[in-house]
Amino acid sequence: MLLVGLSGSLGSGKSTVGKALATRDATVIDTDQVARQVLAPGSAGTQAVLDHFGDRVRAPGRAIDRQALASIVFADPQERAALEAITHPLVHEEVRRRIAGLGDRVIVVEIPLLDEARRGIFRFDVVVLIEVRPDIAVRRAVERGMAEDDARARMAAQPTDAQRRQVADRTLGNDGTRAELETAVDALWDWLQMQRSHA
Repeated sequence: MLLVGLSGSLGSGKSTVGKALATRDATVIDTDQVARQVLAPGSAGTQAVLDHFGDRVRAPGRAIDRQALASIVFADPQERAALEAITHPLVHEEVRRRIAGLGDRVIVVEIPLLDEARRGIFRFDVVVLIEVRPDIAVRRAVERGMAEDDARARMAAQPTDAQRRQVADRTLGNDGTRAELETAVDALWDWLQMQRSHA
């Protein structure tokens, strides 16, 4: 088994690269998707969030108003830390459960946060960083329906690429065309296969 941490800023293209790796026979776990799962309506995670944030983020049906929650936590580092203290243990537990059920494969965990990309939490064999120019990242986020100010606020709250490089074993640029990205992913996949053979 080769356990790969795939990190990058908002708009860097983690999901695109993850999907490309999945077509090359990697097993991909998206921690954003896991986070949505642990905050499903009526879940223990959702109740803990509602207990802390209250009516500011309450939506009908024992659910969370995710847009309201994001507005709060990306404007207030203390509130963001409070949310992470609730959600991170739940996400980590579910990711570890999924990994435990897999065999000798290349397993890619899409993970946006720098502290989680450090090998101590998931014991990644390698960490891959996707880099993109900030203006392109903002444009991509806006094209997905996010307000530009919200995108910039989220990016400002995330680690910089320079900070991520400190824990990365390999970087992949994603400023160009889809064809250029596919070529880069081919090279990355060959490199991962080589790392797997040496693991």
